[in-house]
This record gives sequence, C-alpha cells and structure tokens, in this order.
Amino acid sequence: MHLELKNYMEELVLQKIDAVMAANRDVCGCGQCRHDIAAMALTILPARYVVTPRGETYTRIKALEQQFAVDIIRALTESIEIVKKHPHHEK
Repeated sequence: MHLELKNYMEELVLQKIDAVMAANRDVCGCGQCRHDIAAMALTILPARYVVTPRGETYTRIKALEQQFAVDIIRALTESIEIVKKHPHHEK
C-alpha cells in the first residue's frame, strides 16, 4: 500500500476560494492571483496533516470544513486584500 501525506487544510481552502473570490468582485481572478491567495491563506492557517492510502476519499473533510470554515474565510479574505494591493502582474 502506498501512503500519502495530505494537508486537509489545502483541500478546504481550495473548496472555498472560488466562493470567497466571487464575493470580492474587484479581485483579479487569474491563475496567478488565485494561487497567490491560496498560498497566502495556507500560510496563515494551521496545517492539518494526515496520512492516507493513495486514492482514499477524504470523508473527514466535511467535519473539518465546518470546524474551520470561519478561519478559512477570514484567511482567504485577508489574502485577497493583500494580493489586490500587490499583484504579481500588471494591473
């Protein structure tokens, strides 16, 4: 069996990023900005690593999503504000 190390928080951030970005209409939605926002949010949030067999479905994500939803939205919102002010491309 091949095991993988997985940060559940990354999954949760990626699940929420589009909705939070959509609520902030003046943020650039390009791939660079989206990745910068996700990376910054993940730097703010605590990592939640688990070891799982490769290909296993992440059934615990729902429980973690509810537990960390407010923190994730706050971290994404803070990250959006920073990326809006300092994008890594021309405006």
